[in-house]
Parts: sequence; C-alpha cells; structure tokens
Amino acid sequence: MKHALSRRLRRLVTERPYQIVAGSAVALVLATGTGAALAGTGNTPATTPAATAAAELRDDAAVAPSPVAVAPSTATPSSAAPSSAAPASPVPARAAAPSPKPSSATPDPDLTSKKAAPKPPTSKVLEYDHQAQINGYYCGPAAVRNALSAAGVTRSQDALASQLGTTFAGTNSAEDTTRVLNAVVKGDPYETTMIRGGAATPAQMDQLQADVVAAVTDGRGVVVNVAGTATDTDGRWHSFPGGHYVAVVGYQDSGRLVKIADSADASYPSYWLSTIDLANWAATRGYSA
Repeated sequence: MKHALSRRLRRLVTERPYQIVAGSAVALVLATGTGAALAGTGNTPATTPAATAAAELRDDAAVAPSPVAVAPSTATPSSAAPSSAAPASPVPARAAAPSPKPSSATPDPDLTSKKAAPKPPTSKVLEYDHQAQINGYYCGPAAVRNALSAAGVTRSQDALASQLGTTFAGTNSAEDTTRVLNAVVKGDPYETTMIRGGAATPAQMDQLQADVVAAVTDGRGVVVNVAGTATDTDGRWHSFPGGHYVAVVGYQDSGRLVKIADSADASYPSYWLSTIDLANWAATRGYSA
C-alpha cells in the first residue's frame, strides 16, 4: 500500500504539473476575494473557478506572467496625434473652426474715407452772354438762351423756340423749359418745381433758395416762369400780368438775393431781387433748376 501511494504521488507530480499550477491559481484568486466575482454575482451565471481554469489553461500558461491591473493615467493628454490603434469615438469630434483670414478685397473709399461735400460759396455770379428777346413773345426762348450761355452753350432764340413749342401766345410752362434744358445740357440735371397757389410758402421759398445755390454752384443758370409784379433791390418795378420768363445767373448772401437776367428791356438787362420776392413772383407758375 505504501509503495502504491508513493507511485501515485510521483505520477501526479511528474505527469500533471498543470493541475498543481491550476490549483494554486484558483486558491490565490479565492484568497484575494476575486473568486467571488469569478464565481458570478448579480445576473451573471456562476462558474466554478477550478473548472474554468482547467478548461482554459494551457502548458504555456504555467510560465506566463499573470495580468496586472494598471491604474488609469491622470497625466494631461499629449498634443501628438492619437494612435491608429485607439478605438474610434462613437461621436465624431467637431472640426476646429478655421482661423479668420484677412480680407484681400479693396475697401470701398466711399465707406472708409468719405469726405464731406464742400460747402457752396456764400456768393457766386456766373459769366453769361445776355441777349434781349427778339420779339414780344420770345421771352421763353430768350431766358433759356441766356441761362445756357452761362454754361458755355450757344443756341439761337429761333432754334430754342422751335424746341419749346413757342407760339404767338408764348411758351406754355416751366415743364417745357426743363425739357429743352435737359435736351441740351448733359446729364439731365434740371427738374421742374411748381409753386401752386397765389403766394409761396416758407418751405417753397427755402426750396427755391437751395435750388438756385445748387444750380449756380454747378455752373448752371435757372429759368423762372413769373407772373405779376416784383420790386428789385433798387426799388424798380417789373410787371408782367400775362406772364414772363427770366433767368437767374447768380446769388449773394447764401442765396437770399438772386441776380436776374431779364430779356424784356435791353437797357436794363439785369437786377437783384430777394429770393422771397422771386418765389412769390413765380406763384401759380414754376421754375427749372
């Protein structure tokens, strides 16, 4: 009996070393408390540690080092690119916003360095070639002709009368003078302003003053269709009950006084008039500026 027991022990040691190693591994796991996790807790079915170790352990496992748990690193992530072996994140990383590039477009000079428009002079008188009307109903063609001469444009009264549609009854309205002036002057700068009613309002007086200053500063004369009587700064009366056309070729005192080129009387070709009086003189009519 003693010899038989010795032979079995020797066979166990020499022929099945893996069982001894497996048994030692199982004992070590149970001793550290990890065996409870391997035995199964919660909803995981329990598995016998010895059976698992015996089924999975191979000859090379006896000498392989057991895995060691590594604590997670708390170091700051490196700025280097992540390894290609790292698992892909389920949520794609947001692309970094591109840095703004300086604009290569040329800035608009009107927006970046716009200069204020120069103020008009307080007084200005245009050079013009005065001509009296050649008959009693050519005041319209003569006024347009005198205004155009201030811009350096030469036209005959007859040619302008044809364009204006002037008849023995005269020229119809300021709309005709505006149309012909724009047909001759480049850019269509003229507009018609009507002053309806028996007298001009303060707003219409201010508008006439501003229009005269703008036109004369631009080198253009103004044509005004008047009716009735007005008194100039020298006290002389100018009366045209049936209507008349005059040209404005200058101003003083920021437009409060205007210079009239009148074709009615060759001996008295020009005079000064207040803008207020000129606005009232043009009441029921209008002007081209």
